[in-house]
Amino acid sequence: MALITAEHRYARISASKVRPFANLIRGLTTEEGVHALKYLPNRGARVLEKVLKSAIANCEDRGARNVATLKISEIRIDGGPMFKRIQPRARGMAYTIRRRSAHVSVLIDAPEVQ
Repeated sequence: MALITAEHRYARISASKVRPFANLIRGLTTEEGVHALKYLPNRGARVLEKVLKSAIANCEDRGARNVATLKISEIRIDGGPMFKRIQPRARGMAYTIRRRSAHVSVLIDAPEVQ
């Protein structure tokens, strides 16, 4: 079995906003995963759906057959770097604003192809 991957690094969304959708589709077939994400209204679902479709396209490009029946073996949502900004507050204080990013990785089990 070959692991076909797709990644979206430095996605401008917090990892905690994408993780629930990763837990939703982990272990499903690729077709079930796309259908599960398609009807969710959240932005995190859109990000994960794009990466999943990219992984499916990578499988097709490598020559895998019946791409809809392949299993999603692993999904990793890791935190990326943060942009740190300062927001002025009362009495000379300053709060830090952390604009978070995420690294989204999808791995699909595909049979060995020549």
